[in-house]
Amino acid sequence: MVLTRESVKNINPTALHGKSEYVFTSESVSEGHPDKVCDQISDAIVDAYIACAPEARCAIETLVTTNRVVIAGEVRGPDISHSEIEEIVRSTIKEIGYEQGGFHWQNVKIENLLHEQSADIAQGVDASGAKDEGAGDQGLMFGYACSETDVFMPAPIHYSHQILKRLADARHSGSAKNLGPDAKSQVTLLYKNGKPVKAAAVLVSTQHTEGTQQAAIREIVREHVLKVLPEGWMCDEEHFLINPTGKFVIGGPDGDAGLTGRKIIVDTYGGAAPHGGGAFSGKDPTKVDRSAAYAARYLAKNVVAAGLAEKCTIQIAYAIGVTDPISFYVNTAGTGLVDELALEKRLRELMSLSPRGIRNHLKLNNPIYKRTAAYGHFGRTPDADGGFPWEKLDLVDGLKDLI
Repeated sequence: MVLTRESVKNINPTALHGKSEYVFTSESVSEGHPDKVCDQISDAIVDAYIACAPEARCAIETLVTTNRVVIAGEVRGPDISHSEIEEIVRSTIKEIGYEQGGFHWQNVKIENLLHEQSADIAQGVDASGAKDEGAGDQGLMFGYACSETDVFMPAPIHYSHQILKRLADARHSGSAKNLGPDAKSQVTLLYKNGKPVKAAAVLVSTQHTEGTQQAAIREIVREHVLKVLPEGWMCDEEHFLINPTGKFVIGGPDGDAGLTGRKIIVDTYGGAAPHGGGAFSGKDPTKVDRSAAYAARYLAKNVVAAGLAEKCTIQIAYAIGVTDPISFYVNTAGTGLVDELALEKRLRELMSLSPRGIRNHLKLNNPIYKRTAAYGHFGRTPDADGGFPWEKLDLVDGLKDLI
């Protein structure tokens, strides 16, 4: 279906959402959440391998609990010693801010169980003779973008991330010394006619020092929520929920075990778009769970930024050891200005979606992954040193002429 700009403006939201007024909720977790501690450790190790050898292979899992870190998984590349891995782990924990009795960067016990990558997997992925490099696994990946925010992300997950990032910055700066590293946020927005208009509820649970009163935590959090939400969007007091259990002193890995890859919806679109199921952290970019999800976000974001749609979902699917994707699908949810088949064709012309093609186009063989492991992989600002390249808008000019 091809629509005009005017017809897109006049789309009946009931046809897209089932009703013209509804609420939608997304959550985020802080860098000190146990699962996110694991993601950051795993990605810090990936960065160390890629920094030494850009073609290194990594599939690294981390488990944390009370004063214990266990590293497991498969690698192929440079010889990084156990002492170097241990230093990476301790440094990451220290940066997050854990100096607590039950989890301290100096005292934590570290067990390193990394071993060589399976030869059976390697032979399917490696290029040989006339065969190009294949996908590191089968699977399906999704990318999404929408016009709800200036970073082309769904508003609930974007604001959830920003609230926690501001609280973490305040803690690191010393202006909120009574906050701890572990925290979660949840933002519920009211939508009218398909657009977010205000917060219906805001929930934040944040670790704090012993003796800090709940009322004090509430006012610290309020300050940052008000700076994140658009003016006039704040919910009423009844639905502004801060540490609803009343106390959150024991937190982080001492309060709850963590594992790499358990926050995939936090990492992506907060439930506003599909997820293929694969986690990102701990994986080198030959793993299409990671690289193809980045590519799909990159393509979807450029479609929306080019004005071709208000929303865009892209799915890519792969078979292990096979170079080209076995499917590629674009859906603009009835908001598109151009035929979706024509859009699919143009996107495939603008970017190779082979594992090597994605890595070369986005320059993914660089140590840029630890920074992705907290506050979302998407909706971030591309860094001068090559970080977050999938957030660039350099395909817009190649798409605009489709209108």
